[in-house]
Amino acid sequence: MWWFDVTHRAQPSRAAAPVSARRLLLAALPVLALSACGFQLRQVPELAFHSVYLNAPASSVLAVDAKSISELAQELQRSLASSDGVRVVTDASQFHRVDVVLDLISEGREKVVVGLNVSGQVREFQLRSRLKFRLRTPQGKELIADTELVQQRDISYTETLALAKEVEEAQLYRSMQTDLVQQVLRRLAAVRQL
Repeated sequence: MWWFDVTHRAQPSRAAAPVSARRLLLAALPVLALSACGFQLRQVPELAFHSVYLNAPASSVLAVDAKSISELAQELQRSLASSDGVRVVTDASQFHRVDVVLDLISEGREKVVVGLNVSGQVREFQLRSRLKFRLRTPQGKELIADTELVQQRDISYTETLALAKEVEEAQLYRSMQTDLVQQVLRRLAAVRQL
């Protein structure tokens, strides 16, 4: 029969203390190594301009109301506004009072079938998100020529999970949109002279 003595308590062994200190040191080594090499988390990029006119895609109606521009343009507007010292202008009457004009020439989403099963049913899609933009001064000097950015993700498909796959598709499009905005910001940060 098993018997347990409630009054007996285990005493920590003296050998355990150096082991835990050793483990702590081993856990801290990657952090120390990353900080020693100059690693930093990604920061908001420093931009060479202080004001930007955001010209939304031709497919969207640009107005003072932020709801009338596309989701991607709204996210780009928020990201630019969060940069230190950058004022985002969406009012066309203020066009000539800005340092640069960011034209979002076009944006689009595609869904392409890339895989079928033996009975011809779709099993895999490729989702694509495109953005074409340019950066110029209000006087017309080109700072970034027409540039097209493309993001793509593969997604499997099953008819029995159609609703879940719709949600997954929407999440992938949002992820691609965020990646596109970050790419645009990195390209804007590369501009050093106006």
